[in-house]
Amino acid sequence: MKELKVGLLGIGTVGGGTYTVITRNQADISRRIGGNIRIVQVADRNLELARQVTGGQVALTDDAFAVVDNPEIDVVVELIGGYTIAKELVLKAIANGKHVVTANKALLAVHGNEIFKAAAGKGVIVAFEAAVAGGIPIIKALREGLSANRIEWVAGIINGTTNFILTEMRDKGLAFADVLKEAQRLGYAEADPTFDVEGVDAAHKLTIMASIAFGMPMQFEQAYTEGITKLTTQDIQYAEELGYRVKLLGISKKTESGVELRVHPTLIPEKRLIANVDGAMNAVVVKGDAVGPTLYYGAGAGAEPTASAVVADLVDIARLQGTTAEQRVPYLGYQLDQQQVLPVLPIAEVQSAYYLRLHASDKPGVMADVTKILADLQISIDAMLQKEPQEGEAEADIVILTHTTQEKTMDAAITRIEALPAIAGTVIKIRMEALSR
Repeated sequence: MKELKVGLLGIGTVGGGTYTVITRNQADISRRIGGNIRIVQVADRNLELARQVTGGQVALTDDAFAVVDNPEIDVVVELIGGYTIAKELVLKAIANGKHVVTANKALLAVHGNEIFKAAAGKGVIVAFEAAVAGGIPIIKALREGLSANRIEWVAGIINGTTNFILTEMRDKGLAFADVLKEAQRLGYAEADPTFDVEGVDAAHKLTIMASIAFGMPMQFEQAYTEGITKLTTQDIQYAEELGYRVKLLGISKKTESGVELRVHPTLIPEKRLIANVDGAMNAVVVKGDAVGPTLYYGAGAGAEPTASAVVADLVDIARLQGTTAEQRVPYLGYQLDQQQVLPVLPIAEVQSAYYLRLHASDKPGVMADVTKILADLQISIDAMLQKEPQEGEAEADIVILTHTTQEKTMDAAITRIEALPAIAGTVIKIRMEALSR
């Protein structure tokens, strides 16, 4: 094969990791593909950083479009991030007939349909293993390894920042705000952590996985997103007492009514493997009709774990040089003209079990009133935990776990419960998922 010449856009954390991995592992990579992958040009605003990382071994520029327009380059690796300039660069690279590798989940979740259509028109590859779950090869697993299966559901811890925060809240009993500061100090959280803690980053990744799993276009705008900012150590500890762990999950299920696409805090039985994924690690469970549940675990971020996925995509492209589009695995697993536009269910239509925490007056009849409301709406109780009032207080916490019901039914019950004179404040609601492993 001819040498694969690569242009790298961005030499930050992942870009630097990519350069390091290719340089260090070049001998093994060459043995695998029968040729070389070589980075020939790097674009970054910080040219001094680029010189430090590359040792002056490649051409450098602060103009990303110079790389995209460079006729010598076969593949453009986009590691800039964001929706705007990255989109222009990727579409220009495609128009120039270059393959693209990207770690940009936001770009694909929002503009992926346009990008893949453009790539199909030019017959070039757009590879994006690094866009979801860092070094975990979940895209390849969904698109290729499980291609014999009808995927039933996907559920994952796909944001390391929030998983680190929830782990620390559980283990150390610290409040969200305190752990967030520590996560920022350690570099797990950005100065502006909104995309992470509000679930937007996880929703980007879930959108991509759901598209591959169910053969449908990207529908990020339809995803339900709820973050972890309102979670308290109290609820995390009560969940522990009842045998559950709280995780921010991205969940997508295919039902008779449509596809669920939702990110939110979730109670998972502590005996499940995914419930024991702690710190900044990621994990995804995929349920196929033939294979059953499968679990994928590993580092979801970081320089070299993410670079591992970027370089793996480059290896695939090197192997596929000279093939036609018809001979390649489709971008999203299904042929683009075979995608189905499936309805995404609004959260009110989703079926789930629930954790409820009420702060109620410690007097007779309160529980009878609450259980009557649930019974009237045909909501079945699975377990209950009643705490003693704190010294000097007249109210106590009551925790109820329910069986599966529809979200709008549960919301109706909560409205009626909150109207009871004995209930103080709002009812806390957290969804629950049993999962299979």
